[in-house]
Amino acid sequence: MARSQNLFSCIIFMTLLAIAMSRRITIDGEIDNNWYDARATLYGDMTGSETMQGACGYGNLFDQGYGLSTAALSSALFNNGLTCGACFELQCVNAPQSCIKNAGTIKITATNFCPANYSKTQDIWCNPPQRHFDLSLPMFTKIAQYKAGVVPVKYRRVLCTKKGGVKFQITGNPYFLLVLLYNVGGAGDISDVKIKGSNTDWIQMSRNWGQNWQTGSQLVGQSLSFQATTSDGKTLEFDNVAPPNWQFGQSYSATINF
Repeated sequence: MARSQNLFSCIIFMTLLAIAMSRRITIDGEIDNNWYDARATLYGDMTGSETMQGACGYGNLFDQGYGLSTAALSSALFNNGLTCGACFELQCVNAPQSCIKNAGTIKITATNFCPANYSKTQDIWCNPPQRHFDLSLPMFTKIAQYKAGVVPVKYRRVLCTKKGGVKFQITGNPYFLLVLLYNVGGAGDISDVKIKGSNTDWIQMSRNWGQNWQTGSQLVGQSLSFQATTSDGKTLEFDNVAPPNWQFGQSYSATINF
């Protein structure tokens, strides 16, 4: 019984350690770009159609600028969606039969979630506490042989480089506003959002899911401004992003980015 309890305690400790490691995003306000061990698999085909409409709330990844340089993260890295939009650099390591020689590294953005499967006893790559990247097929085959299926990798956080300003997609209804932030540079993952109508003070928004942020304030007919903070603590103010006649279902682009 004592051995079973010790084993259970060890499993719990390793799970918490992995989660803590995944959340170690910054060091003194800067991105933690140390290299860590993980594994990578692939999903979908070369068109990337299965990578669209993922758990981060991003829609058509081509239209939103992410393309196929993306990955679904295991729960130890996904952080309940807070890591959505973060960028990572990966390299295939320690598998000479599977890694493509001199392939170098790839850079991807977190756009989806790789769920755990507790019914499996083998190939449990996305189960806690494991750190795992489920890559789009085009990205996986840049660093590893397709037939390998799964490979060990080294990964690190890197700054996201995006063209144009941060974008805000507005959905909902007159009594409920849901705003998706995408094309975010810098740290990439948003940790806090405030909204301001032309007739209001700043209003704190709450995260609904992925990178969708919500408010119950009635803001129809007002121009909209935003304050957004990334996981490394940097905050930008985006003034009058949406004009007074903004429409639900439309995206509005800021002129600046992180």
